Amino acid sequence: MITGKNHIGYQLLGNGTTTFQTFNPIANESNSWTCIEANSEEIEKATTLAWSAFKTYRKTSDAQRAEFLETIAIEIENLGDELINIYTKESGLPEGRAQGERGRTLGQLRAFAAMLRNGNWKGATIDEAIPDRKPLPKSGIRKTNIPLGPVAVFGASNFPLAFSTAGGDTASALAAGCPVIVKSHPMHAGVGEMVASAIVAAAKKCNMPEGVFSNLNSSGIQVGVQLVKDARIKAVGFTGSINGGRALFDLANTRKEPIPVFAEMGSINPVILCPKALENDAVKWGETYAGSITLGTGQFCTNPGLILGIKSEHLDTFCTALIEKIETIAPTAMLHPAIQKAYGQHKEKVSTQTGVEQLTKAIDAKPNYGEQSIVRVSGAEFLNNPNLHQEVFGPFSMVVECEDEAQLLRIIEGLEGQLTGTLIADQSEWNDLENIIDELQQRVGRIVFNGVPTGVEVCPAMHHGGPYPATTNSRYTSVGLHAVNRWIRPISYQDFPAELLPQELKHNYDLSAV
Repeated sequence: MITGKNHIGYQLLGNGTTTFQTFNPIANESNSWTCIEANSEEIEKATTLAWSAFKTYRKTSDAQRAEFLETIAIEIENLGDELINIYTKESGLPEGRAQGERGRTLGQLRAFAAMLRNGNWKGATIDEAIPDRKPLPKSGIRKTNIPLGPVAVFGASNFPLAFSTAGGDTASALAAGCPVIVKSHPMHAGVGEMVASAIVAAAKKCNMPEGVFSNLNSSGIQVGVQLVKDARIKAVGFTGSINGGRALFDLANTRKEPIPVFAEMGSINPVILCPKALENDAVKWGETYAGSITLGTGQFCTNPGLILGIKSEHLDTFCTALIEKIETIAPTAMLHPAIQKAYGQHKEKVSTQTGVEQLTKAIDAKPNYGEQSIVRVSGAEFLNNPNLHQEVFGPFSMVVECEDEAQLLRIIEGLEGQLTGTLIADQSEWNDLENIIDELQQRVGRIVFNGVPTGVEVCPAMHHGGPYPATTNSRYTSVGLHAVNRWIRPISYQDFPAELLPQELKHNYDLSAV
């Protein structure tokens, strides 16, 4: 049962006067439950509890936190089909997607638990003392990483589970030893409450300090603003729009003590189609990208929104195959009427620019459904019009016809930072890719070869980040085990007796004891 209240530590509170309802985009109606936005006193209580909890939680062992994360996963599983039911009602996404995202969420939690159990993830470094070194003795210096403090996590609209209440930001911060306060996304507050109840249940079972986790409802920006301005919050995790992420970044830097904001914000994810690859497989790649562009109604941060190729009959064949395939795919619901409206506005703005050719036919889609759209423009027009460089969040992509490789390279060089870049190339072209790869390396966080950018594997080697404005800090990832590095900082101990050192810095360090 959804109460609509806020999880403040171990309490359910709903003393605020601002209420809202989530929306079912398929039924085109509000859901029955009413959610209560956290008021100022409740936010204050959550941050006070988090700061108090940090003093204890940061000293828990890796094994204790691993058990906590594993128990969260079990408690989420115990929510059963009701979680899937609420997920679909609040997002318009199908049951299969809900089940898959739940699996990914559980996998992330268990992956971080395994990381804690299996090794020296803190990067412990030991430099032994050399007291008889000439002309000066060398001190013994040992370095490890410690948690930053309470973290504010902003749930994402497009991933109600994997990037929200118990998603990668929360899992990695809890693994690091940081309490978490989630500002639940208003589009899926019911899912947020259910998952929050699982985290709180796990915290109680594992004897974690009250305040290690809280979940706040919010229909606007005030809850988030108060959270980020609170001196007890030491870092922020965000997945969403460029405007939202940048606003949080700027706000965090106006504090007396500025704090890091790790925001993953937006990307058009350029795809480069090399000539020989198109000559051999234009139809295959056109059909493949029709599926990638429409996957999840295009509501992925890795949606291939820009396709670059050199003008040729084979590029025309690719476009024909892309259009023929994409027009056979039935439109699907977007997450919310507001997102569908924004998609329509951004699509219209781009489509009406000078030199832009609309390739797909208009479809009489149902309310809140995303009508897929493919446009084409010349390389010269693209270079001269910055309005064509912006993300259109939805099932949209732009094909750019370049005159030659030199123009294609200028386009890549002029792009803003991106999460991904994709190369489609035949083996006979591999020796000619150096310049393109060099340019992509400067613009993206992940290069995909002969594939699609949609689908982000959760593994240690994954980097889900990129130069600004894809993220606020290109050195960090929000997916994979290295996401934990956002919530820790290095500290060195010089000439310390072994008895006073953290466990990982002691001689004869035993990983199994951590």
